[in-house]
Amino acid sequence: MDFELRKAREKLEREQRERVQRAKAKADRERGAKAEAARRRDALEASHRERRLDAARAQEEAQKKMEAVMQLGKGISFSHMFEALRYDGPGDKIKLPPSSFKELSDEGALDKGPMYFRLSKVRDGVPGAPQDQEADKATCCGVLEFTAREGSAELPPHVWENLFQGDSPDVPLIEVRYVSLPKGTYAKLKLEGVGFSDLPNHRAVLETALRNHATLSENEFVVVNYGQLQYKLKVLELKPSSSVSVLETDVEVDIEGPDSVLDNIENQHVLLPLEIGKVESGAVEEGKFRYYKFYVDEGMSEKVACGQANIEVTIETGTNGGDTDIYVSRHPLVFPTQHRHEWSSHEMGSKVLIVKPRDASLISGTYSIGVYGFKGTTKYQLSVAIKDVLNSQRIGEQASASSSVDVDSVVCKNCRRYISNRTSLLHEAYCVRHNVVCTYDGCGVVLRKEEAADHVHCTKCGQAFQQREMEKHMKVFHEPLHCPCGLVLEKEDMVQHQSSTCPLRLIVCRFCGDTVQAGGEPLDARDRLRSMCEHESVCGSRTAPCDSCGRSVMLKDMDIHVIAVHQKS
Repeated sequence: MDFELRKAREKLEREQRERVQRAKAKADRERGAKAEAARRRDALEASHRERRLDAARAQEEAQKKMEAVMQLGKGISFSHMFEALRYDGPGDKIKLPPSSFKELSDEGALDKGPMYFRLSKVRDGVPGAPQDQEADKATCCGVLEFTAREGSAELPPHVWENLFQGDSPDVPLIEVRYVSLPKGTYAKLKLEGVGFSDLPNHRAVLETALRNHATLSENEFVVVNYGQLQYKLKVLELKPSSSVSVLETDVEVDIEGPDSVLDNIENQHVLLPLEIGKVESGAVEEGKFRYYKFYVDEGMSEKVACGQANIEVTIETGTNGGDTDIYVSRHPLVFPTQHRHEWSSHEMGSKVLIVKPRDASLISGTYSIGVYGFKGTTKYQLSVAIKDVLNSQRIGEQASASSSVDVDSVVCKNCRRYISNRTSLLHEAYCVRHNVVCTYDGCGVVLRKEEAADHVHCTKCGQAFQQREMEKHMKVFHEPLHCPCGLVLEKEDMVQHQSSTCPLRLIVCRFCGDTVQAGGEPLDARDRLRSMCEHESVCGSRTAPCDSCGRSVMLKDMDIHVIAVHQKS
């Protein structure tokens, strides 16, 4: 009995302990659930609070950016990301897609004059992603037209090189932002090489190059093309801002020389000064030029024009087996070449070239000499002299006196010279033994028999040369030359082509006064009759007010207008 009661009591106590433990575990679980719920609630509230702060900061940054965009654009907001493509063209004007034109037009940008844009690199397509210092590189530009493919912007070489500077990403992304730029008043440029100051009126050449530009930015490079030559100038300083507009404004320009002249000036287009009457020593490698310049003043030009003196260019070469050619031109043709020159000499060894200008009124001025290394490295001594000539009348009198023929003279059957009748038999016997006449059609030169084998004629032009000179003659005069415009001609035809018909030849425009490429034939037949080139036809189509009546007249028709309307010569 007692045993059973004890067992029941122990069972009851055990059940009570288990109920207490379960109740305690349940209370612990409930307290843990409440704590976890509170912790999650606090974390969620903190996350929402952080999101609200981030949104507020992003909104504030976007507002500041919009204010900056509006301030840069003078009230016009235009900022888009494009894929950058490259196209060949001068200047700094880019091409944008047609949708950009519609957006800018809706913003009223067309009413504010020329449009300018700030371009900056984007490393990836995520806005706001961290970018390195190189990605902050930016440049300014104008717009040429709105014909680019949607989603892309086409950049000319000037903008591409200044923005990417040798970096070639696979998919270059750029941000294009509309900005308002002040008109430039001052620019300081620095030459990156030598030779630019040798160009005639080089400031006008720079002005012509800048006509293709809408903007300038500090620490960027401007490329100036002069024929086949290129010159780079770095923009050091601009006023009133680091980026300025150069459209419809007068800019004061200072040009600094390069830091140092390179030692190897033979490989550069540099004009070394050469004084008349002094000898200059030098050396030139095969296939390269060495350039010099000299000046003929008014006093010397009068003597040359009257025939009292000649301009003689003399080059003395050594006996080291090398050979040179001389090419001379009068400015504005600054650097004469094998097929762009006015005078040349191709004789072997030392040579003297007499410069005879076709127009007596164009003798004074600056001349350029190009010494070309035809074979091997040649050392030479170059000089220019104004040498007096003998009186032509006295020379003629002496020639007529010496050329008088005796009555009893006969013609030698071999050499065709007049010989006295008394000694004709003796002379003919000697002449037949020692002399021979060249049988080439039109030649008839009398030669010593030992010299006859060395006397040859060119199979193409018929000129007579010594055997050793024929190889050079064929290479200089009959080797096909390739003109940059695409034609292939021999030397004589190439000289004529590049001086009169080549679209890439340099001319001084009669309307703008700049040295520019002539271009092809004009489309207007009237302009062709007036011997205008393509550039002059386009440049002369600009209008200007007549000085007499104030009427706007095209520049190329101004002379006809003055004669026809105002009866002025």
